[in-house]
Amino acid sequence: MNAKELTGKSPDQLRDELTQLKKEAFNLRFQQATGQLENTARMRAVRRDVARIQTVLNAKAAEAAK
Repeated sequence: MNAKELTGKSPDQLRDELTQLKKEAFNLRFQQATGQLENTARMRAVRRDVARIQTVLNAKAAEAAK
């Protein structure tokens, strides 16, 4: 997922995707704690996707505030 894909989505879609990613991050942390996590790189990818979505949401909010 890249920022260009995210800018085309509505804030509601972004918030939905953000909640899904946060749930996935929680599950990945739980798997890591129990030793069941196989793909450790997925944690990093999810964290970065969350940051991208938050950045786009903040930019859209700032644009709307003008």
